[in-house]
Amino acid sequence: MPAHIAVIMDGNGRWARSRGMPRAAGHRAGVKTARALVEACGEKGIQVLTLFAFSTENWRRPPSEVGALMKLMVEALEREVDELAGRGVRLRFIGARDQLSGTILSRMEQAEARTRDNERLTLVIALAYGGRWDIVQSARELARRARDGALDPEAVDEQALGERMALAGLPDPDLLVRTGGESRISNFLLWNLAYSELYFTDRLWPDFGVADLDEALAFYANRQRRFGRTPAQAGRA
Repeated sequence: MPAHIAVIMDGNGRWARSRGMPRAAGHRAGVKTARALVEACGEKGIQVLTLFAFSTENWRRPPSEVGALMKLMVEALEREVDELAGRGVRLRFIGARDQLSGTILSRMEQAEARTRDNERLTLVIALAYGGRWDIVQSARELARRARDGALDPEAVDEQALGERMALAGLPDPDLLVRTGGESRISNFLLWNLAYSELYFTDRLWPDFGVADLDEALAFYANRQRRFGRTPAQAGRA
């Protein structure tokens, strides 16, 4: 069983379009799927679930859709946090907070504070997040420390960079799931997905259910994770 699953929730717009509905309807349906996935992961003993909710590139979408997504995020936080807290879920948000409105930031901070002590499942929401942004902000922090004389540039290594990435303190994802039929990672967790198993499915996100999660977990269970070792070495590990 993977300790950490990351998910690119793709296909909301196509799901809605195929039903003659506005794209916003697909995003609302996707929230229900996310809720069910959180419950399933908690029941299966998954420690961390990271959901890619809104990327740095998504700001390029039509303003009406961006506005609808942000409104949906606020509504979801207002509606879901108490239930998540009751289920032992700890919420954590990653991404460029300076790009978000004060209303959303306030709801995010309240949700993180409300669930801070929970331990059953950590739910990470990537909002206004990009993998390249993540690496740049980590490198920038190291550069500041080096400039100020607090860090020897020769001491910069993978650990130093990783400790300043958005997912610092959490295990890297063991399994990435992408719905919607695309086979790319779309600037998501570039640093942390270095050795993740990648599972792609044609299922559109609003249609992704517990049976689909079980298929992804079965795929993961049949993988041999070698981390640079030979198959024989990995088999003995």
